[in-house]
Parts: sequence; C-alpha cells; structure tokens
Amino acid sequence: MSDSEDYEYEYDESDQEAMDAGSGDEEDASFEYTDDEDNQNNDEGEVALENSYYNAKGERDSGEIDEARETFESVIRMEVEQNKKEAGVTATHPDDAMDVEVTSSKLLEPLAFHGPWSYKAVKQLVKLHLRSLDCDSAVKDYERLLRVASSPDAKISPNAVEKGVNNMLDRVASLINNSNSNSTSDTTSQQEALAQSIYDLTLKAFHPTSGIAPNERLWFKTNLKYGQLLYEMNETAKLQLVIKDLLVSSGQPTDILEGTTDSFSASSAMDSTSTGGTHVMEIAALQIQLYSRLKDTKKLRAAYHRAMSVRGGIPHPRTLALIQELGGKMHMSQRSFDEASQAFFQAFKSYDEAGDRSRLRCLKYLVMASMLHASSINPFDSHEARAHRDDPEIVAMTNLVQAFHNDDIKTFEKILNKNEGRIMDDEFVREHVADLLRTIRTQVIMRTIGPYTKIRLAKISKSLNGIPVEHVESLLVSLILDGKLNGRIDQVGGVLVKQAQGVADTGPSSADKPSGKKVDVGSVESRNTASIQRLVRALEHLTDSISNVGPKTTFHQQQVMM
Repeated sequence: MSDSEDYEYEYDESDQEAMDAGSGDEEDASFEYTDDEDNQNNDEGEVALENSYYNAKGERDSGEIDEARETFESVIRMEVEQNKKEAGVTATHPDDAMDVEVTSSKLLEPLAFHGPWSYKAVKQLVKLHLRSLDCDSAVKDYERLLRVASSPDAKISPNAVEKGVNNMLDRVASLINNSNSNSTSDTTSQQEALAQSIYDLTLKAFHPTSGIAPNERLWFKTNLKYGQLLYEMNETAKLQLVIKDLLVSSGQPTDILEGTTDSFSASSAMDSTSTGGTHVMEIAALQIQLYSRLKDTKKLRAAYHRAMSVRGGIPHPRTLALIQELGGKMHMSQRSFDEASQAFFQAFKSYDEAGDRSRLRCLKYLVMASMLHASSINPFDSHEARAHRDDPEIVAMTNLVQAFHNDDIKTFEKILNKNEGRIMDDEFVREHVADLLRTIRTQVIMRTIGPYTKIRLAKISKSLNGIPVEHVESLLVSLILDGKLNGRIDQVGGVLVKQAQGVADTGPSSADKPSGKKVDVGSVESRNTASIQRLVRALEHLTDSISNVGPKTTFHQQQVMM
C-alpha cells in the first residue's frame, strides 16, 4: 500500500471540530466589522499555521518523510512563537522546549504556549515514527503529545483527546500483533518495550488522582487495553498487577483474585448500575484469560461464575463472547460437554452480534462439543448457525457432523486426515480429536455388535476402518467398565462374548426372550423362567470348566498309576 493510500481518508478530530465551528459561526462573522490590526495579524498567523500543517501532510503523502517531519516541527515552533508574542513573553520559557527527554523519574507537566495545531502536528509525528519503527522517537513525541493535550493553551476537548489517545493505543497494539509472525526476536522485543512505554505514559498522564490530566474513564479503558496486550505478550505477572489496580479502582476487594466465596458475595452485592456491572464483567474477562493460561481451574471457575452472575451490566458483545467462549473451554476440560455446548452457542451468538469473525471459530467448537456429547441434535438446525453452514470454513464441519450422525467413520476420518477446512489448524480442536474419534468409534462398535452374541474382534476392527485389534480391546474394556456393554473378551480366541442382561430390582435376573421382549418381573412364571435360565447358564459354565480341566486330570492319574 502506498503512503497516499494509507492516509487517503485520515482526518484529525480537531480538523472536523474546526470545520463544524467554522460553518456554525459563518453567519455571525458576516456582521462583525473591526479595524483591529491585532485581530488581522492573528488571522494571518492562523492561516500560516494551517497552510504549513497541510503542506506537511502533502509531503508525507508524497513519500517525503524527512521533509514532512521538519515541516511539522516548524508548525509547532511557529505556533509557540505566536502564542508567546501574544502573551508578551520574550524570554525562553522552560516549558516550551521542543525536545522532551524521557526519563523514568521525570514528572509529566503540561507544555505552555502549545495550541491545537501543535497537538495535531505532534500527533502526526508520532504516527510517522510508528510507521518507520523509530521506537525511541515515538515514545519521546508521544510524551510530548500528552503534555500538549493536557495544556490549557491547546484547548483540546476531552473527547478529542480520548479519541486521539485510543487511536494511538490501537496502532501500537496492531503493531505488536502484526509483529508476532513477521519480525525477528530483537524487533519484537523493541516493539514490546515501545508498547509498554506508551501505555505506562498514558496511565501516568490520566491517573484519576496523580495525573496531569485526570480522566478516570480513559484511565480505566487504557488499563483494560493494557491488560489485554500483556495477555497477548504472555506477561502474566504484570497482568496480575493491572487486574489488581482495576479491582481497586472499581471498588472491588482485591481478594477477588483468590476466587473466594466472600469475594463472590461482595461482587454480587456491588453497585447494580450498568456501569458497575459492566466494569465487573470487563475485569472478569481479563481474569478468565489469565487463569485459563495459568491452568488455575479453581480461580477460572470462580471468575466465570462471578461474571455470569452479574445483573445490570451492559458489556460489549465481544467481551461477553470472550467470557462465554473461555467458559465453554473450561467445561470441555471438565468433560461437561452439554454445558460446553450451551456456552459455545451463546458465545457464537455474541460474536455474531458484534460482527466478529471469531463466530466461526466458536461454531466449530459448538459442533465439536455436540459430537462429544453424542447429541442427536444437529447444531446447524438453529437458524443462527444455518446461515453459516455454506461458509468455506464451516463446510468441512458440516460434512463432519453428517458423517458423525451417520456413523460413517471412513468419511469422518478422511475429513480429519486431509484437514479439510483447516479443522486441524486449531490447537483446541487438535486437543480433542482423540475424544472425537473415540466417541464415533464407540457408536460404530455398539451398532456393529448389536445383533450378535459372539463376534470376532477382527470383524469389529474392520468396521472401525482397520484400527489395530489392541485398540478395539481398549474400547471394549471401556464400554464394559462404564456399564454400557455386558460381556467379556476372550483374548485367546479373539472374540467378544455378550452376556444376557439380568433383571433389575427384585433379585431374579431376566434375559431377553428370542422375540426380544422383556420378561415380566412381577409374575411367578417369569421368576421361574429366570431361575431356570440361571441354572442353565451355571450348568454350561460347569461343563466348560470340566472340559478344560478333564484332560489334565486324566494325565495326572496315568502318571500316578505308572
């Protein structure tokens, strides 16, 4: 993308405000007449600043980056000189320095004599430094931007400041996200250091009590973004400190991190307003991500239930979807597949409401959880999911579900082996592939052995697409131990022998009659029949035992007689 394309539709917030103000005052200005020479000089100075600023943007769009930087700096110097002259200040003022040295001990202070054009010019300089990955210059000018924005001389509205700061933070976050796969380790570390410096400066400037421009709303939102960035950078220790600050600022006890019952009660009894509830859910979203990465199931479960118990909160649909998605993964790890299906479905709907492509990922997880739950309900029967069944990423999952419900294990394994629709590219799906295969193989086994009382393990293996007999034995043992199959395995003969089902409750066991109808437990005749069947089975067992022991006994007697 060329420089002109990158900035083709880029406008400054203050530009728009100036246009709005100009259009609104045009009628009044037409009736104002003055011969004041100072006002004329001010107008000429304003025009000169505007021309210089847009000349700098033109140089930037033409690719003349160095010239654009110098012109933006000249805009700042020009405005400072004009404001000093207007204020009657001739000596050099310590607060009007162009260069701002960044040190950890330096306290941020507003810059005097810098106006709105200086704010816009410094903002453009920060963007240029970010584009060229000049990290030191970006941090230096970003600090200057914050000091200019906090100056009363700049007359920048709080909304414009918040929008400009959020824009910068988004640029830095996207820089980090794009660097994960395209940059070397040294470049990545520099960019991460840049991001942390930018966020630290922002939090310091807008701190509700000690900042140069206190703004609790902006400070809270910045902390949330910073926490998300730290999560993506795997800085879990720093993330815990950010979460602690957020909990304190929102009036929640810090022991909420421990996932205790007292903390849960305190959070439930919190301010029921939409703002208080929203803050609880936004903080909980960070906590859930943290505990999910740390594999701390206890705290993860507590944070999830706390978030879902909030009443009155109106979080962004994407925040709600994130909570529900991670909650679904938590249920999957606990093998609560039904609850996982419900959570993934809610996450899918929330992502869909937010217009986020992550809805397709959650739809895949929903399909997987439904199959592991062995549900007979097709997830694509819902009208929300039906609209996406023809999406290229979902077609493979649609075919997988169809093969699962048809017990078509060959097609099922073919889709997984060929990685159709990049199903296996998802790490979470790969973790549960073994469970998926075990579930469908169990279904195929139960269908295959249904009409038989004895069946060779080799035949079962063939119906399972030729898996080793040892794997067949493992599956059969699990079914027997789980009580889903009543039978025994003859490993010598390689045969599964199904046993007749006993009658429950009153003692006498029942077996299915040849007609397949169960015997009535309550009648005397049924109890007699069950007793006879038990006797027959006992005699058969005794006969088998005698036939196995007999030859050995005869041989032993012959040896004694000799």
